[in-house]
Amino acid sequence: MAIVFQKPHALADRPFHYCPGCTHGIIHRLVAEVIDELGIEGKTVGVAPVGCAVMAYDYFNCDMVEAPHGRAPAVATGLKRAIPENVVFTYQGDGDLAAIGTAETVHSATRGENITIIFVNNAIYGMTGGQMAPTTLPNQVTQTTPYGRDVATAGHPVRICEMLSTLDGVAYAERVSVDNVPNVRNAKKAIKKAFEAQINEKGFSIIEVLSTCPTNWGLSPSDAFEWLRGNMIPYYPLGVYKDKTEEGTL
Repeated sequence: MAIVFQKPHALADRPFHYCPGCTHGIIHRLVAEVIDELGIEGKTVGVAPVGCAVMAYDYFNCDMVEAPHGRAPAVATGLKRAIPENVVFTYQGDGDLAAIGTAETVHSATRGENITIIFVNNAIYGMTGGQMAPTTLPNQVTQTTPYGRDVATAGHPVRICEMLSTLDGVAYAERVSVDNVPNVRNAKKAIKKAFEAQINEKGFSIIEVLSTCPTNWGLSPSDAFEWLRGNMIPYYPLGVYKDKTEEGTL
């Protein structure tokens, strides 16, 4: 019988620790499927963050390195410069990448480091209990904004893809979502293109994935998808924000 669906080899055979309804598992699988399809498991190095995905090193069969909080792009830079023939990616949440790691993210991007970043945006701090994150929406209720995020005092959310797309060193930036089957398929295509950009030595690439956090949003998994569609996607529109990967565009 022909096999039509199976676990990617690059995904370790162990249960995830994530909350029910969390989409980290979907995103992990997409990364692993891309690694399998490109045949790069033996030369791929992932960098795990601090946050909900802190134990990502347990879930991928490629080599993994744990980075201090926010420093994954800096660690990835060192890895890629030391072993340029390898494929290096980071897997980071919004607190790790867009708060404590803002400087590392921006400067690795502006230098055009030939690395790939998978950035998971769920608009909240997940691991530490649901505080406001840099990506928390205006008026969104969190543990530290019980009356909703007030932009007059807390500032505005950070739109990472829009910001990084202004930097010359960025080769490819796209925002995707995993809230339904068509978007999951598109997310995989984007992740694969980002890895291919690195393999083809095009420079810095980032895929921002809009994700849910049912536990800290206080919603059921199905309601969390509806909240993402009704609130996050309008504020963080999906699409390609920069693409310099085509022949002759660099």
